Order: sequence, then C-alpha cells, then structure tokens
Amino acid sequence: MGSAPVLNAPVVLGAMLLDHWLGEPKRGHPLVGFGRLADVLESTFNRAGSRRLRGLLAWALAVLPLTLGAWVLASLPGIGWVFSLLLLYLAIGLHSLAAHAKPVSRALRQGNLLQARLRVSYMVSRQTDELDEQGVACATTESVLENGSDAVFAALFWFALLGAPGVVLYRLSNTLDAMWGYRNARFGQFGWAAARLDDVLNYLPARLVALTYAVCGRTRQALHCWRTQAPAWDSPNAGPVMAAGAGALNVSLGGPAVYQGALHQRPVLGAGPGAKDEDIDRAVRLVRQGVMLWLLVLMALWGVMHA
Repeated sequence: MGSAPVLNAPVVLGAMLLDHWLGEPKRGHPLVGFGRLADVLESTFNRAGSRRLRGLLAWALAVLPLTLGAWVLASLPGIGWVFSLLLLYLAIGLHSLAAHAKPVSRALRQGNLLQARLRVSYMVSRQTDELDEQGVACATTESVLENGSDAVFAALFWFALLGAPGVVLYRLSNTLDAMWGYRNARFGQFGWAAARLDDVLNYLPARLVALTYAVCGRTRQALHCWRTQAPAWDSPNAGPVMAAGAGALNVSLGGPAVYQGALHQRPVLGAGPGAKDEDIDRAVRLVRQGVMLWLLVLMALWGVMHA
C-alpha cells in the first residue's frame, strides 16, 4: 500500500465502499464509547479555576493516546493497512448523512411537517418545533453541507495527509468540539481549546470543500457568495462551506434561528429562493459529487506516484 499516507488510495476506496454498503455500525460504534469518556473527563476537569487550561488537558487526555494507538496499529507489518481501512471507515459518514437527510425531504413531500421537524431535530442543535416547511428544508440543507465537510471531506483530507493517526486526531477533535464547543456558562472557557483546535484542523479542508462545492455547482455564483457572505458568519469554517454550497445550489440559507431558547440573527447565505424539500436531496447529491471528485484526484495522484 505504500509508506506515505497519500499512497493509500486503495484503502480510501475500501473504506468508502464499506461506508456505502454497511453505513455506521448499528451497535458499539467507537465514537459512542469516546463520548462517554469525554463526559467523564468533562465532569472531572470542568471546575472552577483555570478552565481553559483544564479543557486543554482534558482534550489531550481524550485525543492523544488514541491517536498514538492508531499510529501503532497502522504501523503493524503486513496488517497495518487493515486497521487504517477500518479506522477511516469508522470516521466517515457519507451513508449516515444521506440516511438522516432523506427522511426529512420525504416527510416534507408527504406534507407531514411534524415528522419532518422530528427528523431534522436529529441533525441540528437549533429548536425545530416551530419551523415551517421552508425552515425545516433550510436547516436540513445547511446540516448536509456543513456535515458533509466535517464528517466526510475533512476526514478524507486528514487521512490522505497523515494516514490513520491523522483521521483519528481529526475525528476525535471534531467530536469534542461538538460536545464541548458551546459558548455558554458551562463550556465557554472549558471548551475553548476544543473549539479552537477544531477550527485549526478544519481551516484548510473547509476551504477545499467550498471550492469543491463551487466546481460541482454554479461555480461563479458560489465563489461570489463565499467571498462576500462567509466573513459575516460566526464560524470561520462553516461560513465558506455553507455560503459556497448555497451559491452552488442557487438556494438561500441562513437567517434567524433559535438555539437553546435564544433567537440568533444569522446572515443570509447563498442566492435564489428559499430552500425546499428537493434542495435537501440536491445538497446530498452535491456532497456525493464532491466526494467522487476528491476520489478521482486521489486516484490520479496515486497512479502518478506509482508510475
């Protein structure tokens, strides 16, 4: 398989096929166990005092030993590639992304708004019980575009760059950001390190994803939305991804949303009409097209380096 991570294109293809055929493990997903570990560390370290330092220490205890373990497993002679394939398969979530999004679009097409609100609540952290049809479609489309970047493209990027240790480092860091990276009294200081480290790890992948969405959709419009709208978004990485994705799809996203009982006035992203149920499916197709483009590039690089 080669010694350099970028030469592991067959392992990437194998992991993507496993994700396509099997989806996420129905029971015993390692990230569930990792989440329990994160809860224990948070309850232990999130106390009065130097919360930023305590949060950094908790992050290190959660992430670094497992990253080292991934390096050891991937380095085993003869069978290391098997562990690399399994770790990448467990880190990506393309099948899961579609599996969560399609029931929302189906419920909207059937006119079942209550079911659509319930299904989208599994995907987003905002309140969904008062969303109308357009609000549900908007929330779901945003989630597909952003999670496509986080759960698929960024995992592929870090695997291609650093192999199994890279994808484990990234996926665990991203999980801790999702658990600890809130700007509230409980996590504002303790989760600061997790949020900032996730921003760093996602910085370059997010911009490559924004470019990928642009190439796979309305390119000029997507690039314009990225350049003019992303700086106003509160997340330095989600802004480019969602602005470019919305522009590529010719749909308007963003706008007001309620999080934990508080109304957040978010800027509008993209162009064109508000999101509809079909835009959810179009967003899933955009992510899939982008993944195919990345795989073609990776295979081309692998072929050139083995020529």
